[in-house]
Amino acid sequence: MALSFCGSDDGVNAYSVDKGVLNNGCFVDALNLVPHVFLLFITFPILFIGWGSQSSKVQIHHNTWLHFPGHNLRWILTFSLLFVHVCEFAEGIVSNKMMGTDHLHLYMPAFMGFVAATTSVVYYHNIETSNFPKLLLVLFIYWVLAFITKSIKLWKYAEFKVGPQHLRFCITALLVLLYGLLMAVEINVIRVRKYVFFTNPQKVKPPEDLQDLGVRFLQPFVNLLSKATYWWMNPLIIGAHRRPIELKKIGKLPIAMRALTNYLRLKDAYEDQRTAEDPNRAPSIWRSMYRAFGRPILLSSTFRYLADLLGFAGPLCISGIVKYLKEDGGSVTVRQEHDTYFGVHFMSSTKLLQNTSVLAVLLFLALILQRTFLQASYYVTIETGINLRGALLAMIYNKILRLSTSNMSMGEMTLGQINNLVAIETNQLMWFLFLCPNLWAMPVQIVMGVILLYYLLGWSALVGASVIVLLAPIQYLIATKLADTQKSTLEHSTDRLKKTTEILKGIKLLKLYAWENIFCDSVEETRGKELTSLKTFAFYTSMSIFMNAAIPIAAVLATFVMHHFINGTGPKPSAAFAALALFHILVTPLFLLSTVVRFAVKAVVSVQKLGEFLQSDEIGDDSWRNGDMSVTLEAGKKHLGVTKAINRKQPMRYKMDNYEQPTRRQMRPTETEDVAVKVSNGFFTWGSNLSTLSDINIRIPTGQLTMIVGQVGCGKSSLLLAMLGEMQTIDGRVYWSKLPDCEMAPDWNISWSEREESDEDIRSKNRYSVAYAAQKSWLLNATVEDNITFGSPFSKQRYKAVIDACSLQPDIDLLPFGDQTEIGERGINLSGGQRQRICVARALYQNTNIVFLDDPFSALDIHLSDHLMQEGILKFLQDDKRTVVLVTHKLQYLIHADWIIAMKDGSILREGTLKDIQTHDVELYDHWKTLMNRQDQELEKDIQQDSQTTLERKTLRRAFYSRETKNQIDDEDEEEEEEEEEDDNLSMTTNRRSKIPWKMCWCYLSSGGFFMVFLMVSSKLLKHSVIVAIDYWLALWTSSKTNQSASSGVTSNETSLGDSINTTFPTPGTPETEHDSYYLPVFIILCAAGITLCLITSLTVEFLGLSAATNLHHNLLNKIIHAPIRFFDITPLGQILNRFSADTNIIDQHIPPTLESLTRSTLLCLSAIGVISSITPIFLIALVPLAIAFYFIQKYFRVASKDLQDLDDSTQLPLLCHFSETAEGLTTIRAFRHEARFRQRMLELTDTNNTAYLFLSAANRWLEVRTDYLGAVIVLTAAGASIWSLRYDLPSVGLVGLGLTYALTVTNYLNWVVRNLADLEVQMSAVKKVNSFLSTESENYEGSMDTSQVPENWPHNGEIKIQDLCVRYDPMLKPVLKHVNAYIKPSQKVGICGRTGSGKSSLSLAFFNMVDIFEGKIIIDGIDICKLPLQTLRSRLSIILQDPVLFSGSIRFNLDPERTCTDDRLWEALEIAQLKNMVKALPGGLDAVVTEGGENFSVGQRQLFCLARAFVRKSSILIMDEATASIDMATENILQKVVMTAFADRTVVTIAHRVSSILEAEQVLVFSSGILVESDSGPNLLAQEESLFSVLVRTHK
Repeated sequence: MALSFCGSDDGVNAYSVDKGVLNNGCFVDALNLVPHVFLLFITFPILFIGWGSQSSKVQIHHNTWLHFPGHNLRWILTFSLLFVHVCEFAEGIVSNKMMGTDHLHLYMPAFMGFVAATTSVVYYHNIETSNFPKLLLVLFIYWVLAFITKSIKLWKYAEFKVGPQHLRFCITALLVLLYGLLMAVEINVIRVRKYVFFTNPQKVKPPEDLQDLGVRFLQPFVNLLSKATYWWMNPLIIGAHRRPIELKKIGKLPIAMRALTNYLRLKDAYEDQRTAEDPNRAPSIWRSMYRAFGRPILLSSTFRYLADLLGFAGPLCISGIVKYLKEDGGSVTVRQEHDTYFGVHFMSSTKLLQNTSVLAVLLFLALILQRTFLQASYYVTIETGINLRGALLAMIYNKILRLSTSNMSMGEMTLGQINNLVAIETNQLMWFLFLCPNLWAMPVQIVMGVILLYYLLGWSALVGASVIVLLAPIQYLIATKLADTQKSTLEHSTDRLKKTTEILKGIKLLKLYAWENIFCDSVEETRGKELTSLKTFAFYTSMSIFMNAAIPIAAVLATFVMHHFINGTGPKPSAAFAALALFHILVTPLFLLSTVVRFAVKAVVSVQKLGEFLQSDEIGDDSWRNGDMSVTLEAGKKHLGVTKAINRKQPMRYKMDNYEQPTRRQMRPTETEDVAVKVSNGFFTWGSNLSTLSDINIRIPTGQLTMIVGQVGCGKSSLLLAMLGEMQTIDGRVYWSKLPDCEMAPDWNISWSEREESDEDIRSKNRYSVAYAAQKSWLLNATVEDNITFGSPFSKQRYKAVIDACSLQPDIDLLPFGDQTEIGERGINLSGGQRQRICVARALYQNTNIVFLDDPFSALDIHLSDHLMQEGILKFLQDDKRTVVLVTHKLQYLIHADWIIAMKDGSILREGTLKDIQTHDVELYDHWKTLMNRQDQELEKDIQQDSQTTLERKTLRRAFYSRETKNQIDDEDEEEEEEEEEDDNLSMTTNRRSKIPWKMCWCYLSSGGFFMVFLMVSSKLLKHSVIVAIDYWLALWTSSKTNQSASSGVTSNETSLGDSINTTFPTPGTPETEHDSYYLPVFIILCAAGITLCLITSLTVEFLGLSAATNLHHNLLNKIIHAPIRFFDITPLGQILNRFSADTNIIDQHIPPTLESLTRSTLLCLSAIGVISSITPIFLIALVPLAIAFYFIQKYFRVASKDLQDLDDSTQLPLLCHFSETAEGLTTIRAFRHEARFRQRMLELTDTNNTAYLFLSAANRWLEVRTDYLGAVIVLTAAGASIWSLRYDLPSVGLVGLGLTYALTVTNYLNWVVRNLADLEVQMSAVKKVNSFLSTESENYEGSMDTSQVPENWPHNGEIKIQDLCVRYDPMLKPVLKHVNAYIKPSQKVGICGRTGSGKSSLSLAFFNMVDIFEGKIIIDGIDICKLPLQTLRSRLSIILQDPVLFSGSIRFNLDPERTCTDDRLWEALEIAQLKNMVKALPGGLDAVVTEGGENFSVGQRQLFCLARAFVRKSSILIMDEATASIDMATENILQKVVMTAFADRTVVTIAHRVSSILEAEQVLVFSSGILVESDSGPNLLAQEESLFSVLVRTHK
């Protein structure tokens, strides 16, 4: 056929214009081409030139600045325009087929229109981002021309009586409408921006977020297409391959999403509810949330409704395709009478929807739109949820900063509750918001689904639907049960963790006493309980999975069986497969409904808790109080301009942080008043209305040292807090002296927003900021330096002076990174004294007039106290003329005081100088004197001791010494790795990061047991084959029916969907019924088998996971408990605990469901692709490019997702820490007046975490949009392939329906495959970490001798020979003892001494074979200890360690965990240890409770218990590793005697840190750096002047 524009039908001259030019249809169509061609000709050159030169760009770093009005409307209209052009094109092609020859003018203009529309939007986008508004004129002209030409066409149609019953008329009318609207949009741009026809065009500036180069989250700023497909994420996700995503890369949040902005929105909504007439009414949090965040939720719900409605297009299109394929296939085309006007065919409007190819394209478009809307809905809710969480966190934080102290101390609000609010309740609300649109979208979806089912299958459909609806409550029940089980699991695992922590903390003791196994069993017992509740958990989870898989099968079965009984026949293929697809759609909302309802219930509870918290007591707002959030933020609103300027100059610093430098204050001659603080007639309480402090009248003189003394619990600390305004005032006032006018307030710690207020204001509000060191030291999770400077500017000289005054330098030198070491990280825990000194240093460093020190000496030994008193308080503070208030018990310092306040029972006993008291209250003065004498005696005793501080430093040094070697080893490994990487440059890293950890998966599965793995794999494969078989059988059954009816001459030609209930009842005996009776039973059997297999698979996966978890934990525990002691020295405790808490939890609860979901979705996708390929093999060709695309999408996504997940996790922890830190250090923060700085820090941390979370969810959307579009393409190709192969009569119609239904399911499951892969990868790292510990070497427990060869009573004499002994901690390290030879006679008392680090303690460990003895031997009573089994050796010797370790349990358990001794023996031991009377007085005696770590006993008492523990074990050799360090003189003397008598017949080896304790020893071994230098009796060594021993004794005296 010759191609010609107007066609060449016989006898028609298409080109004649006799009846007038416009009356020739072909000419009108040609006219329609003109605007399109015009646009293309003009824009193409501009686009190509403009691409090269984008000169007049405003300098911003993103080309995403969308600033023309009507922007989104234009995109929507253009997309509709493209769609209508496609329809027009399709209509042209179909009409053209009806004609004899080709009429190009029917579809050519439509095609050109499509190209022009596409060009218009590309052109527009480029003009907008490069800001050339003048060029928009071209588009304006195009819209006008197109509008005119289309209007002419429409007018002609109307003239020739072509009406809406013809499709082409409808399309043209639509086009006229769209062009008209686009023209209006263009006119609007001209009106607003005045870029043409006006003299002064409007100037625009980009929004602030885009000018800020730090903002990388562009979702709010990009154009619609990029918004819908997350195109702007591409560089980030693809870049993640080259180098990991860091915090820098994700930048900061746009202003609208920052916590501060959202906090203000929520707070306004919250405060607005407090009306004037009812100010005390508690505002409703729900209402405030709705007011602040209601609009986005409504938007999201709209998207959700649209998506749900479009979702139903799938089944309907399938039904249509299957139905009309038969008619297309049976190529009996009855030529209908022509609708011809203008010499061409006009199609009727209904005919288009009966064309299968058109339906396939429509199906594709519907899927794309549905998925886009769905993802948009998800995104909007998630963004809103994150905003809400940010706002709530800010709200909670501000409340914490204003909480009254009594709430915290009286236990109305515990730290745990606050942490729960932050970690749990806010997240519950956030999740509720995520799932919120489901609440109202689901009922609509369900109702629509049921209506459509009824429409397809009649009454029988309602039976199937009712099966689904009736099973929903059961699912809800399972969901609630799951939540309960999880709670009990949590309780058990907390219990197990507590026990594990105790074991790890006391591991040295357990090994030395050979008690590991006893404690190990108790952990295993708790683990057993935990596993029982995990079993229940696994069972319920598998039930839930089973319900989800089995319900659709059951529903389909019920429906088709009913259909058979009601109508006597099976359904038609078109109805059957549409119904199948509908059931799949219906199951999702019902399954989700139970989850959503559960979350809604939790959200209600959370809101209730939040409400109670926000209503709890606040601290009194006195006139001098400032820093209230409302002030800060109001001011913040007014002065936003200022902050932004700052923001741009320092993009990474946040707003409130720029304090001014403090000017060092001179001596203050101008201070007029000599009283800094005055309390008159004060009655203060902690909130119970009983006054804790009564009748307080005191004054604190300015610039002097005031001391507050009194007995324990008489209210000294309370007095300080009362002055700080922390207590509730019943009566009286606290006056803070105003600053004299000539002096400005120390301005630097008032937040920026208040600085703009007038000076007058500041002065009246600001009491001095007070430097305050609380009794319980409080440190931030930050570097040592940050803890001391505490937000003040750093001045080197001052810092140095403070460090010296607090003698912190030696401690800082021990830390791995000096004062840049993070405190509280990686198990670096400072001792109490070190912590306290850092707190005091913080108070000294601050440049404030007043310093409050609350008992700063309590945890310090005497040397340090003196040094601190002299250098710090007297010299540093007094030289500065600062007012100091010091609470102390050390009365010997009273002589330094300028003013003394003595307290008793909550009131003031005396006030005055020491002289006043000496003259006026002799009794009190004498009392003090006797106390002072007692303290002096202690002092002498103290000086003899190797002081507590040196001990603390020693433990610190030990920890680091061992850890450094470990770090060196680690560093070497890392360097090697890095070198390898550099060789293979990028290719290597990309591979390493995109590899799936198959090895770990195998390790996990194999620890679950091979039988379970085999069972799981086989049942999974069986289940999926059965499910395919069910659907295949259905296809055969329904298609057989159509063939049957054709053969038996029963014609039931349905023309509309509605008629699908078969009207011709077959009479019994026709082949049909027999046929059905053959198909039906098989169908029922298959369905039943499918349901059973669902149950089996869901159970096997969960129980496979359980057995893996059991084995992994068991092996881990045994490995770690039996590891050599060196392992614990070099591995931080936190790291080991993490394996037992976080990683075990992941292995227990998270891997099984992920594994289940992954296998299920993968198999579903594979079976679907298999089914489609077997029906239409041509589909395989299209599959190749799709598979490649899918491979790259998942590869890029997995790497990026892992990074973002890590970022989310790592940013969450500091946020939670910051909250609990703030709650702990409330009084300090408020005293220092640093609320604003902490609040700012909280906002930064929240924003950082929210950024990570937002990017993570945007990455998930990125993936889902891409996989969904791939799924849509699969559906399109499957439909196309089946339509194409039907021409050649390949598959039966039923099978086409089957193929399409399966293609539809693929879209749902593709993204789950990738998401689960990514999750599994993250979770497998837990298995990897646990596995890395499983490779630790255990100690050699066996030994070369058998237990039976060791005599029962060995060692009976206690004779010890040490021959040429060399010892080291690790083969990598230098020996700590070198060639030691010694002989200890039976029952000799031996002392071992030497300087710190000379190897004394290592020798004691060598007796127990705890260290590597690589040369020489120790022989005890004739047996070489290296040959003995460890258990035997260690259970026959006793040792008393330096640090007392007690375990939680009873006293009896602590003395004798093996339960082998009689009570008499235990009492005897307690009597020797001077504890008998104390234990008798306790409730329960021997069964009295010992709390964790023995916290309910003093350190001295704990040490005595450890002694008793050694006495209980009647061993002939006792090794004392400086057992008496924390016991007072009197008790120690008694002990020395007792040890001499009770152990007269045993060998006692004392390792002395204080030489004085071994002066009398029968033999003294003196060590120096690992070598035994002297060995003789004590008196002999002392007699030699130059012996090392006498030197040591002299230096220690």
